[in-house]
Parts: sequence; structure tokens; C-alpha cells
Amino acid sequence: MHREHRYDVVVVGARAAGAATAMLLARAGLDVLVVDRSRYGADTLSTHALMRGGVIQLHRWGLLDRIVAAGTPPVRRTTFRYAAEEITIAIRPSHGIDALYAPRRTVLDPILVDAAVDAGVDVRYGITVSNVRRDRTGRVTGIVGRDHAGRGVAVDARLVIGADGIRSVVADRVDAPIEHQGTGATAVVYGYWSGVPVDGYEWIFRTDAAAGLIPTNEGLTCVFAGASPRRVGRGVRAILEEVLRDASPDAADRVAAGAGPAGLRTFIGRPGHLRRAWGPGWALVGDAGYWKDPISAHGLTDALRDADLLARAVVAAAADPTDEAEALAEYQAVRDRLSLPLFAVVDTIAGQRWSDDEIGGLLLQLSAAMADEVDAIAALDPVPVR
Repeated sequence: MHREHRYDVVVVGARAAGAATAMLLARAGLDVLVVDRSRYGADTLSTHALMRGGVIQLHRWGLLDRIVAAGTPPVRRTTFRYAAEEITIAIRPSHGIDALYAPRRTVLDPILVDAAVDAGVDVRYGITVSNVRRDRTGRVTGIVGRDHAGRGVAVDARLVIGADGIRSVVADRVDAPIEHQGTGATAVVYGYWSGVPVDGYEWIFRTDAAAGLIPTNEGLTCVFAGASPRRVGRGVRAILEEVLRDASPDAADRVAAGAGPAGLRTFIGRPGHLRRAWGPGWALVGDAGYWKDPISAHGLTDALRDADLLARAVVAAAADPTDEAEALAEYQAVRDRLSLPLFAVVDTIAGQRWSDDEIGGLLLQLSAAMADEVDAIAALDPVPVR
């Protein structure tokens, strides 16, 4: 890669948060490069589930029809099971949507990348970023790394955005401090079953035994089980069956009657964090800046939310560079205001610091935090388009 010109923005990471941010910036007229060490359409660890806020964003960006056209089943009800309770909530039409969706990442990520390319983004795969570039004042001015053939890569940009996940190289190289640290962590085992009857999202909570069923593409159901890292460490398939049976015998019977996958995927657990989201010449989005336990099934929704919030700030700063610090500080302030109530509840649930009598109240708190987030997202004006 030759440094023919300086980009307005270089985004490190072409997953949901990075591709969405790049798309919005390019639609607003900025010159954007996205680099990613993986390949187009590659799968990744994910709960897949989009909550209302995430679906609203896809609808607003004109991409929801592509999700539907890919055969992603609509989710019109959510069922919660805990202790002796079973509560089903219908997904009512509001803000232009009448269903939720849980696309495979092999569906969602390419749709977002294609939309970014359509908007004019330069997307390059097979590039591993190793560090950031800085000027004499310490401001970040670009990235360095290597391509798939081992050749050196150097890119100059007015702003570097780290969208490279929970182990973000960008966050590490700019020394972005963790400002809010969680303590709870759930280890998760999941796979894709066929022939499992499921009606919408199913979330199941028992003491040290959470599980869920999520309908996704190709007639498959993502089945997951979560427990303490110590418990899950005893064996993958056995622990999934054990946790699922402990959490919901009915769900366990339906899964047992279906056709299971050849293999399962495991996430060993990691406490949540909110990092400082910006500094001179850099910003973070998605899991790079804000990571919460997957028991929330809310990571994708917040990734799309923060892509929108960050894009607004960057567009404002591009119009008047003297306002960059103010605009990026406002991005972080809104992100934190919307994130912290949910973050605290999720950390309590992930840390198993609850009883069967308490989980219902925690889920109500979670629902209230999500509702506040939806209201805030729906009230935003669209990111400017040129």
C-alpha cells in the first residue's frame, strides 16, 4: 500500500462497528479507509441477537431489507424463564419496525461492508495493524502494519478509529485507560441446531445456569449455555447439555430432538469494560471501547448505536477541526450515559450475584435501560449525507 494521499479517517476493523462507522462517514463525504486482518465474510464469535435499537439503526440506514432478504427470520416475541416464572413479551411495532432479527455474522458483516463500499469506502483485508503513527506533539496521525504477504503498510489519516475488538491493538497503542471495570464474567458454549422448534428469543436463567435459543439464518437455531468459567471448563458438549438441562428441561428436550452441530464454540469469559473513547487523533468504537458480558445479548445493538454516535462526532469535527475535542467528548458522554445503567445490571447477572428471587427485578432493570436507549436512538436526526 503506497501512501498516495492522506485519508480523512482510517478504521481498524471491518466488523459491525467498524463497517457501520465507515459507511456513515463516507455517506457524509469523508475519505475513509478500512483495514482488517481477517477476510470478507468470515465468521466470528457472536450472540447474533439484535435488540430494537439495533434494528432501528439498520432500518434508518436502509439496510434492514437486505437482512430480511437474506432469509433472517423475524422475531416477534421474547420469552423469559426463571425460577417458577415464564413471561412472554410480544414485539410491538414502533419506530418503523415490527420485529427483531438475529442474523449470522456471515450475513450481517458483509451487508455492512458492502454498504460501506457502495458509499465510497476503501476496504482492505489481510492487513494486520501493529502500531499507530504520531506527530511531534503526540497526536495520532495514522497506522503501521503488514499485509498478508508480509509487506510493510503505513497509512496517514486525520483520525484513527479502533474498531478491532476487545483486545484492540489501537486501544493498547494509544494507552486508552479503562474507566469502568466489571467484575462478573460468564463462560459461554454455543452451536447451531436444526429442527429445534423455537418461537422468538428464549432467555433462561437459573443460578449458575443460563441458556438461550435464538433463531437465525438457514433455519438454524443458535443454542447457547452460560455458566461460571470454572464450571464450563470441565468440558464443552457435556457442560452445554448439563447447563441446558439445569436451566430448562423443556428447552433441553427440544434441542435433544434436533440435529446438532459437528462442533461447538466456546468463549471462556471476560469481565466487561468501558475504556476512554477518544484522544488526540484517535477514537474507539464497538468492543474496543465498550465490552459487556455476552449474557446481555446486547453487544451488536450497542456497536451499531456507537457507530452512529461516533460518526456524528467525526462529521462535526471535520466541519470545524477546532471542535474535535468537544465533539468526541460528547460522543463518549452520550455513550457512557446510555451504557452504564445496562453495564451495571449485566455485570451483576454475569457475576451470578443474584438469587432466583432477584433475577426478575434485574431483568426489569435491564429492560428499562434498553427502553431508554431506544428512545435516545429514535430521537437522533440522521447522520448527514452528501
